[in-house]
Amino acid sequence: MFKRATGVILPPPVIYLLFLAAAWLLESVIPIALPQNIWTDYFGWGLIDAGVLLMLWAGLLMLWRKTTVNPYGKPARLLEEGPFRYSRNPIYLADSLIYCGIALLWGSLWPWLLFPAVIYCMQRGVIVHEERLLAELFGDDYRAYRGRVRRWL
Repeated sequence: MFKRATGVILPPPVIYLLFLAAAWLLESVIPIALPQNIWTDYFGWGLIDAGVLLMLWAGLLMLWRKTTVNPYGKPARLLEEGPFRYSRNPIYLADSLIYCGIALLWGSLWPWLLFPAVIYCMQRGVIVHEERLLAELFGDDYRAYRGRVRRWL
């Protein structure tokens, strides 16, 4: 019904937010607190800051190179520069950094227990479809890029 060109059903930020909401609900029913100190706050905010900066870097590069940032859109070109030299999915990596930063600030075990499921949902529900579209659009160039650059890091 909401499926678009890439096959993605939910916007990626919504997937992360749904898992954070599930962690919050689980914590309200079965609290599993983690120890908090000044360092968890520093690392939490550091991860959030790093995620925001990475997201801006990748997003601005995509806009500058006139390709879509929208996961439902059709990419105009294959980017292999900037953060895309290190990760095929720097924006999703940024989302994951922000998620982990929030998990540290909350001081609950639940976001950490759900994190593997977040990554699984992103890979199966979003990234696989995007990679299929990129392979169709950019063929051997994309396959060579995929061979050089890891999916996450």
